[in-house]
Amino acid sequence: MTGPERNSRATDGPSGASPDQARPGASGEAHAADQPGEAQPADQPGGQPRRSGLRDPQRAVRGLGAGTLGLEALVLLLAIQPIRVVGGDLSGAAIGAVVALAVAAILVAGMMRRPWAWHAGTVLQGLLLLAGLLHWSLFALGVIFALVWAYAVHVRRVILG
Repeated sequence: MTGPERNSRATDGPSGASPDQARPGASGEAHAADQPGEAQPADQPGGQPRRSGLRDPQRAVRGLGAGTLGLEALVLLLAIQPIRVVGGDLSGAAIGAVVALAVAAILVAGMMRRPWAWHAGTVLQGLLLLAGLLHWSLFALGVIFALVWAYAVHVRRVILG
């Protein structure tokens, strides 16, 4: 072999058990739950039901929320010039609202550890929809990001329960 060889009879750890023997079910025996048509156990060894396969579901959900808000801020800032060129009249108030919403999205994305941050993100989506009164394209962006945010909240509820 070209890589490091591993002696299958070598022992790992003080117990003297080989790596294959240390793993449950590695000796070639099939568990009843592994058979087709059999249900998997609902509880983990700790006695708690497993909601997802994630190591840290809280962290994963925070990352989803922060990523969604970060992407929203980036799209809002990048949309200013095309809206001005293609969409016609974009007033100074509309540009100010877009910049303020983008800054707020970045701030809320950085605060996703706080329990109120998900509510603040929802309010932010409503404010973007209201900014649609200043220009129709902001309403279109508000609808798109409200749907994305609703999906992120749904994923959060599914993962965290």
